[in-house]
Amino acid sequence: MKYAEEYRDPELGKKLLERIHRRSHKPARLMEFCGGHTVAIFKYGLRQLLPANIEMLSGPGCPVCVTASADLDKAIALGRLPGVIITSFGDMVRVPGSRSSLQQAKAEGADVRIVYSAQDALAIARGNPGRSVVFIGIGFETTAPTIAASVLQAEKEKIKNYYILSLHKICPPIMKAILDLGEVRLDGIICPGHVSAIIGSHPYQFVADEYRIACAISGFEPVDILLAVDSLVEQIESGQPKVEIAYRRGVKPEGNQPALRLMETVFEIGDANWRGIGVVPSSGLIIRKKYEKFDAEKNFNIQVGPTREPKGCICGSILRGVTTPNECKLFRVTCTPEHPVGPCMVSSEGSCATYYQYGDNDG
Repeated sequence: MKYAEEYRDPELGKKLLERIHRRSHKPARLMEFCGGHTVAIFKYGLRQLLPANIEMLSGPGCPVCVTASADLDKAIALGRLPGVIITSFGDMVRVPGSRSSLQQAKAEGADVRIVYSAQDALAIARGNPGRSVVFIGIGFETTAPTIAASVLQAEKEKIKNYYILSLHKICPPIMKAILDLGEVRLDGIICPGHVSAIIGSHPYQFVADEYRIACAISGFEPVDILLAVDSLVEQIESGQPKVEIAYRRGVKPEGNQPALRLMETVFEIGDANWRGIGVVPSSGLIIRKKYEKFDAEKNFNIQVGPTREPKGCICGSILRGVTTPNECKLFRVTCTPEHPVGPCMVSSEGSCATYYQYGDNDG
């Protein structure tokens, strides 16, 4: 395992940039599918350092941002039920739903608690046996195994007041959906590092084989990202797309098999609703029938009204890579981190929050 500092080495980064500039000639549009990569790219100013023929786009890689308003409305409705404690990661609490947010519901009397893991939520369930504790399960393949582990632990301990609202999503199907939409032409994809640590590199093979688009899995330090871009440039210039692991200290081709087994024990593949995209077949994780006693959707009567998107918000098109935050009339005007209109400004991994913090230069 290398230390992070080695992947922030300015001299190594300079050599990689020189190599990229020397070898990159064809126009190349690259999309990163991870909010963590978006933050790193902006934080280290990598877009401005790359050749002018390389264009960087951000995709739907922020789990808070891609949660549909309709699903958030379910979480808020659950929080208003008597005897229910809602537990959630912090960013999710501030995201506006159709008419409210979990934060507003809390101000109006709902018991909404911020936790750092599903195990924290399980501990709250242990400590409140007379109340129902619902964990809002968001995230990609990275968080799903830990949430699956909490369900198995609850089963083992015979905890009967713990529930999951499973809003989990998986990455390869949304990649296919973005490519099939055809709204943006892509030459290369920077595949997510943490997700790939779980699922490995094989699930992306269809991108290279069927769509003839270059793929490289990246870590989160500047040298990591430049290594991935260098790999993509090589593939694009040679006309030989493949799936390259440019993050070998974190990702194996086969992924993390114990984590995958945990996930597959509790969850099965189902459809999922993505903000700005809609229902994408086989892109989500739903709780298996064997564990449905932990499924919030199966155990509560959740009543939500019509879904409404925030007026003027273009988070959906930003998540699809069609537009950037600069093109939103609300950006930096009425939509700021202190007063977010949409989720892309709420989450620390959201494109709007990243543009706001690190600057809004598109190139």
